[in-house]
Amino acid sequence: MEWQLAWRLFKRELAQGQLMLIVLAITLAVLSVSGLARVSERLQVAINGEAANFIAADRIINSPEKLNPEVLAIADQLSLKHVTNMEFNSMVYAGDKFQLVTIKAVGDGYPLKGQVELANADKVSTQLPVSGHAWYENRLGGLLGFPDSIELGNIELSLSAEISRLPDGGFNPFASAPVLLMRLDDVAATGIIQPGSRVSYVYQFVGEADALKQFEQQAKPLLNNSQRWIDVQTGDSPIASAVKRAERFLLLASLLGIALACAAIGIAAQRYCQRHYDVVAMLKTFGASAKQIRLLFGLHLLLVTFLGIGLGLLGGVLLDLAITQYLPAEIAAYSPPYLRPILLGLSTGLISAFMFSAYPLMRLLAIPPLRVLQRQLEGLQLGMWLHLLLSLGAMALLGYLYSRSIELTMTVVLTVLLLGLLLSILGFVMIRMGHSVGMKTTNPFQLALAGLRRRARQNAVQLVGFSSALVLLLTILALRQDLLNEWQKQLPENAPNYFLVNIAPEDTQPLQAFLDEHHIQATDIYPVIRGRLTHINDEELISGREKRDGVEGRVGISRELNLTYRDSLPPHNPIVEGTFNQADDEVSVESGVAERLDLKLNDTMTFNIDNQSFTVKVTSFRKVQWETLQPNFFMIFRPAALAPFSYTSMASFHLNDEDMKARGSDLTANAAVLQLIQQFPTISVIDVGAMVAQLRQIIDQVSLSLTLVLALVLLASALVLIAQTEAGMATRQRELAVLRTFGASGWLLRAATGLEFALLGAIAGLLAVIVAEFALYMLKTQVFELVVYMHWPWWAIAPFSGAVVVSILGMWRCRQLLNQSCSDLLKAG
Repeated sequence: MEWQLAWRLFKRELAQGQLMLIVLAITLAVLSVSGLARVSERLQVAINGEAANFIAADRIINSPEKLNPEVLAIADQLSLKHVTNMEFNSMVYAGDKFQLVTIKAVGDGYPLKGQVELANADKVSTQLPVSGHAWYENRLGGLLGFPDSIELGNIELSLSAEISRLPDGGFNPFASAPVLLMRLDDVAATGIIQPGSRVSYVYQFVGEADALKQFEQQAKPLLNNSQRWIDVQTGDSPIASAVKRAERFLLLASLLGIALACAAIGIAAQRYCQRHYDVVAMLKTFGASAKQIRLLFGLHLLLVTFLGIGLGLLGGVLLDLAITQYLPAEIAAYSPPYLRPILLGLSTGLISAFMFSAYPLMRLLAIPPLRVLQRQLEGLQLGMWLHLLLSLGAMALLGYLYSRSIELTMTVVLTVLLLGLLLSILGFVMIRMGHSVGMKTTNPFQLALAGLRRRARQNAVQLVGFSSALVLLLTILALRQDLLNEWQKQLPENAPNYFLVNIAPEDTQPLQAFLDEHHIQATDIYPVIRGRLTHINDEELISGREKRDGVEGRVGISRELNLTYRDSLPPHNPIVEGTFNQADDEVSVESGVAERLDLKLNDTMTFNIDNQSFTVKVTSFRKVQWETLQPNFFMIFRPAALAPFSYTSMASFHLNDEDMKARGSDLTANAAVLQLIQQFPTISVIDVGAMVAQLRQIIDQVSLSLTLVLALVLLASALVLIAQTEAGMATRQRELAVLRTFGASGWLLRAATGLEFALLGAIAGLLAVIVAEFALYMLKTQVFELVVYMHWPWWAIAPFSGAVVVSILGMWRCRQLLNQSCSDLLKAG
């Protein structure tokens, strides 16, 4: 009986369109989660996949000793491909010349990701050097006079190809030793590796995401303190921070989209239950039991929920298929499994529909039969705390299921709770301010204020919905733009694509003259001196290994640092605390290192260079953007502090064929660089153009993902606005009937209604700006590490836009009511 009645009620209300809003809300929630999960997972996998080319693998284990065979056995069990490489320093000889090099001995299968690019035009290697041969960097050839072969230990290697770029070459302009690539099988014959030799074993792995996750869980506990686990986010990838920020943004925006869709479900469910107050009262009057009514409306809600879930899952699949058509081929090639998005969509539909509808449904079932005679009776009046608890619980559960991050989930939940409380208080106070004016109704403006006052409680709730949508929209819009601007500033079109290192002091002036002659705009030439930090505040520092072995003391940096000096700080190194250029014995420290070393202003630091010690005072901390491909340093001194020590220098510049042609030169960029190498054979030229192009491609992919997420949040925001407008239609219909009865003209009612919605939208816009500025401050300082600034144009644009959008939505929804006659309104009411 109940099933048949629920089915009939469902079909009737579906045909009349009364279920449209709640079905759309559930559909959007499921579509947002399933479609967005699929799209964002595809983009995250693609971004990480492309970024993995920077380390030539998905995962790396770097070890000073051979890896535990059990770890490789686990990789084999999970069907992961892996390759073993070795890296160490050694001297090579060519005739009477010798040079320190970094030996990169690679095994079969290297590289697992990316490609080795050779210097010959458009030549990409799919093979490794054959036994007895080696490949070399250009600067090694220049330093040794481009010999046909070299001696390495006990063997002689033929130099058969010049390397243009290695996929895992990283980016270290301070590296003093050029790279020599050889076969791992040839290392034993050299006789170089002996017990106690300093060697890095590099184990690279690739495979499916689930297998990699299992491998990480099983292999990490088997690693010791000297072994490092590396991926694209923790390794030496120059786009690590870009990938992290993009993933955090995708998760944050997705969670906000879920919150908006759930808010729309709650609003729609409340409206649905209000429409059925009279139905429940009638059923109780005719003798229906509480159990029968609960079963009837429970089944009805279940049918509505499954319809919304079905449409949402279908929409999610179509959304993924549609977006995939417009994605670059390298992104579309990545295809994460469908299971998780489908399960997330199903869970979202069920959890949001029932937990956000629980309190409105309780109020519906508590309607007394006497309401048939007294329409103002609504039954259950208490229990909003339960509704709030269920809603926040649902949001937290859905957020965690989606993001799998407790920190991010709790941040969003607490922000939403604070936002709702603040907006409710401010909105109610601001609306009550119209009390004295709202008593008069001689013109549209006064009538609009009177309407705001009469519906003060309802309008305060509506303000929460309107403002929440605007806050989340402004937040996502600002973060997206700031992230893109930040990446664009870090990697502008003229970002350096060549680095010059090992510049001798006597070559500094001739080099500058060469750059000026060819109109090459380079960065400043920075002196570079290697030194070791030994004491802080006269306290001797220990290494991390010593700390792990139980030695007491303050941990320092267990390697030599590259130091520089200047009269003033570089323009891309803003001071975050302190001052510079006040005394000869001062040092400016990068803020991240300062935090790691627990440094304070006016602390003293003692350095050792060439067995000479000197002490300086910390006078400032700097913010350094390491992704800018500019010369950057942990420590910057005043010239007097480092004057006694010998140094080499470095610089970087941007150069391409278009630049040379624009400057009136007949030379190509390669020809100009070749001239520079010939004129200054001791200077090492590092070409990072290919890496810059790959980095820019990844940032373009990230930009696309941010745009897609923004579009879905826009859709969710629009649905919340529509749901809030719909929620007050019944009350507004009765008021219009009364005003028509007392002779109010159609023009007056239309003008007053439009002004009322406009005022509500303007207040919502103003409140949204206040809260959005606060939310952006918290997110930028605590999550994304972006520069904080006020968005002054918003203070005018947001209230105006809120007034326009809300008034248009309100007038569009009220258009039929405003065109009806007094008798029609009374009959419908």
